[in-house]
Amino acid sequence: MANEPLENEEADKEKKKSGWFDWVKTIGIALIAAIIIRTFLFSSYAVDGSSMETTLHDGDLLIINKIGYTVGDIDRFDVVVFHFNEQDDYVKRVIGLPGDHVVYKDDQLFINDEPYDEPYLEGIRAQSLGKLMGDLDQTVPPGSLFVLGDNRRGSSDSRHFGFVPIEHVVGQVSLRFWPLNDFDFNFYS
Repeated sequence: MANEPLENEEADKEKKKSGWFDWVKTIGIALIAAIIIRTFLFSSYAVDGSSMETTLHDGDLLIINKIGYTVGDIDRFDVVVFHFNEQDDYVKRVIGLPGDHVVYKDDQLFINDEPYDEPYLEGIRAQSLGKLMGDLDQTVPPGSLFVLGDNRRGSSDSRHFGFVPIEHVVGQVSLRFWPLNDFDFNFYS
């Protein structure tokens, strides 16, 4: 009987140790899972600037789907984030895919001689007088993309810095989660 309080005390210490270990283990697993998700699957991105107005706004917070392009293809008109240089990432809309012949004439987009509507430009068209951009004629080389900002008058894009190598694409914009009143996952219309 005399040993019983001592045994209970040791059992309590073991339970406390086990409880702390379980918490540390749970937190460690959660951190590892978060790192894996952030590194390989999804990441967040803050829009900096007005080049994608009226689709995206300065300060919008986005979720970028990183895995989509490792298992699928980049589609025309996707909104993507790509590494512009070692320090900066840009968000732009894919207009031309490898091999595409992209022509703008009188504010009308033609890809491979087919005219395309651009409903995502309606907001910026309503705010501007005259043409959104000058005429151009480009053929996208293999392994590259032709990207434009939706704010055609206020965007530094492939018209200025050239084609974007596909391997520089971080991922597709899947979701705008901030500000809450602009929550959205459709960036085409």
